[in-house]
Amino acid sequence: MVDDADAAAWGELLAGAYREIGARAMQDLPIYNDALGVEAVGFHRFNGTTVGIMVTPWFMNVMMPASAGAQAGATQRMRFPTGEIEFVVSKVVPIGNIASCSLFSPMSEFADMEAARATAEAALAELMLAADSEEAVRRREPPTPQIDRRNFLRGALTERRG
Repeated sequence: MVDDADAAAWGELLAGAYREIGARAMQDLPIYNDALGVEAVGFHRFNGTTVGIMVTPWFMNVMMPASAGAQAGATQRMRFPTGEIEFVVSKVVPIGNIASCSLFSPMSEFADMEAARATAEAALAELMLAADSEEAVRRREPPTPQIDRRNFLRGALTERRG
């Protein structure tokens, strides 16, 4: 039985592959953010597979092993509590076929690894938040506007009937 420790280990293997790719092929490219490193964030078991977020100096993706038989370039969909998302299958040596969904690329918006990690953790939490949960519903509701005294006195905040 695969557990969260195995899922975290898979994430670390994937991170190692991306560290090697970064050192070999990415660090001299303009999309490479030198302030960032490679980190596997929140890899765990979910719905019979491993899922987490990979942060690199050039992208941040939700990642999981590709479905058996999936070929590079194919897409696969997976249902999460927040809804269904589509992944693109690619091959990462020596891991094999992986499925990824891009969150950010390039990573120029991030000043440091702390900010990138916090964003990855927040994205993963959102992905695992049920769409009909109280928290999700609360987040979708528009904020209640503050009552401006002048508009209140002018009746601008009340329904107009004509």
